[in-house]
Amino acid sequence: MSEADEIMVRHFRQILIWPLQMMPLAQPLGGADVMGRHWELMKQRVDVDSPWQLRPSVFDMDPQAFQERHYREFVTFLPYVQRFLYGEGAAEAANTDSYGGSPLHVFRRHDICSVRMHYKDGTRQDFKVAHVDLYFFYDIDIVILALEILADNVPLSRVQDTLFRFGRAFPAQWDEDHTAASCLQTVKWLDAKGGVIAVSDYDDKSKFLSHVGEFRAAPMAQHWDALLRPLVLHHSEEEGELRYRQIEYHRMPLMAYLAFDDPFDLTDEDFYRLGLVTRPAQGGDLPYTAKVFQEFEAHCCYDRFWVPERRHDSSSTRMMCDGHAFVLIGKHGHGFFSDPYTGALGQFRHQYFLLMTIAHFHKAALLIFSDRLAVALSRLQVGDAKSSRRFKRDIRVLQEAFLRFTQRYWFSEISNQVVADQLFHMARRHLGTEALFAEVRESIHSMSQYLENDDLRRQADTVVRLTVVTILGLVGTTVTGFLGMNLFDLAHEAAWLRIGYFFATFIPIAALTFYSLMKSRMLSEFLDFMSDDRMGFQDKLKIIHHQWRKKKQARDEL
Repeated sequence: MSEADEIMVRHFRQILIWPLQMMPLAQPLGGADVMGRHWELMKQRVDVDSPWQLRPSVFDMDPQAFQERHYREFVTFLPYVQRFLYGEGAAEAANTDSYGGSPLHVFRRHDICSVRMHYKDGTRQDFKVAHVDLYFFYDIDIVILALEILADNVPLSRVQDTLFRFGRAFPAQWDEDHTAASCLQTVKWLDAKGGVIAVSDYDDKSKFLSHVGEFRAAPMAQHWDALLRPLVLHHSEEEGELRYRQIEYHRMPLMAYLAFDDPFDLTDEDFYRLGLVTRPAQGGDLPYTAKVFQEFEAHCCYDRFWVPERRHDSSSTRMMCDGHAFVLIGKHGHGFFSDPYTGALGQFRHQYFLLMTIAHFHKAALLIFSDRLAVALSRLQVGDAKSSRRFKRDIRVLQEAFLRFTQRYWFSEISNQVVADQLFHMARRHLGTEALFAEVRESIHSMSQYLENDDLRRQADTVVRLTVVTILGLVGTTVTGFLGMNLFDLAHEAAWLRIGYFFATFIPIAALTFYSLMKSRMLSEFLDFMSDDRMGFQDKLKIIHHQWRKKKQARDEL
């Protein structure tokens, strides 16, 4: 199909949502707890000439400049989600007893104005960069990169190829011609004058192979590495305190907005390829079956505003979500879909972006908790007291962090508006966050139960030992009490002689007490046997003798 005959996307937008794990800070920041405080260090690192700057929220501006689109975005969410996204008012934020300001801290990069993509067929396409943001979260070691690009009048096949190839952190493999499979030929970040800021290096096969061989972790492609600076990859020799590592798949989650002259011209295969972000159709591709399309529509399509039988502008908007991608398709020029303030375009860039960000943030945070549980278990060495203490400390810290995450960030519902609520639940279902949350919670509860049982066991063992010592001491106490008389008249003796008698009595009694404590476990077993009415006296003696010999043999083997 020639470009003249191909369906054109009149307006195209793509937003990448890339969660990354921030590594714990090397030095305490101000001597306080540094978990999830990377934004403070980031703020210290940026200066007037830095491409990154802290982005103020709309609530930091003049209240008279507050616009309707800001209001529509705010009221979309339930109050507890509003406090998460925007914080509380100035009076409450200054009060340490209240929720305070927003736990979100956003930095925006201003020097990248466009991106030039070179494709495998030798063509290229320039996209305008709307914004490049880094979202830091208070008390959680996560940062999310949000990158939005846009272009007008792009062929549908080029849009499909862009969605399929652009958001890849590194290549998964290389083709026979030594080019990176499923990646763009080249990606270039450009400044306002068209100057190149950074270029991709997907085809540098030796770099990726040697890095994995040395660090057992894949490196980022050069243009992504440059984009994230001053953040540096943790598994590398780069120096820097703000270190990150990958959490999930190398394909970044994305959102896409596509406006067509007539969305009803799209085929079932077009919707399938867009919704699941597959490569554009090629000559040798096998056709999809009707069953594939039916399953796709049943699980990934939200057709509240899509009625192809009517072929009316008001029923020409379709939403698709498979967890990895959210795709919004509709009619170009129609106010319901294309209005940047009150239409679907404005909702796509604000409300839908936030709800997808929350869904991916939930999954990323839960994966980090799961990873830290696995690390804590891997460090545990049974029998090593130091390792056990460290394990207990790590689990207690994880319990506290998970409790704070649950109360501050975990939402089962985020909106009472039907569309936003159902889209959020669709994203959660595909991402599997509900099951992952239950799994992590159960793991933390199991480890907590293990620690509590271990503490109870230790306490019970201590009580048994003290009970044995008390029973043995009871014999001496009873005897001395019954014979409560002065066997030796030492009242008129010299002081040094009385002190000598005291220590002559104290030392053997103390030694006997400590020896009883050392043998308390065996003596406890002895008392158990002696108190068993079902056994004869001779049988008790035989069992005690047998137990004594076993312990003696064990000591000899050591």
